[in-house]
Amino acid sequence: MKRILFLTGDYTEDYETMVPFQMLEMVGYEVHTVCPDKKAGDTIKTAIHDFEGDQTYTEKPGHNFALNYSFDNIRLNDYHGLVIAGGRAPEYLRLNSKVIEVVRHFFKEDKPVAAICHGIQILTAANVVKGRKLTAYPAVGPEVILAGGEYQGVPVDSAYVDGNLVTSPAWPAHPAFIREFLKIMGATITL
Repeated sequence: MKRILFLTGDYTEDYETMVPFQMLEMVGYEVHTVCPDKKAGDTIKTAIHDFEGDQTYTEKPGHNFALNYSFDNIRLNDYHGLVIAGGRAPEYLRLNSKVIEVVRHFFKEDKPVAAICHGIQILTAANVVKGRKLTAYPAVGPEVILAGGEYQGVPVDSAYVDGNLVTSPAWPAHPAFIREFLKIMGATITL
């Protein structure tokens, strides 16, 4: 069974953690959800970000999400892919040197990586987007450009693929985001 490392944290976007986690487990992956300084059984608080016609998204309390693996127990060679949730968590997760080390490992080993919304902030902080084409929540676009990436403005329900990297602007893209990640993971679904 292929194993996926899923990086999330406090005030992650609720849907961007809950839905991909459930979808990936549904198709048979073993998904380890982790957050620095937390262990299996600890919870993170989530936030629901919605698009209600304001100049930016609104934020409401989400659910508590129980982590199922301890960050300190990660053995990077045990994982076939990495997923990074968005929301506000990436703002502080990108300050953790171990998180940066984790991300760099997946890029160095050319393993599949999927990041959504503000999760791309972790990629820019890890200095792994130079010369890559990717998307993000539009407010993160300037960070992509400053980090040497080629920001791709795509509809909010779309995903962008560049080699082993799948990115999306926000949770409305979950069907495309997960579909493209499954492809680069080598999965096939037959109907």
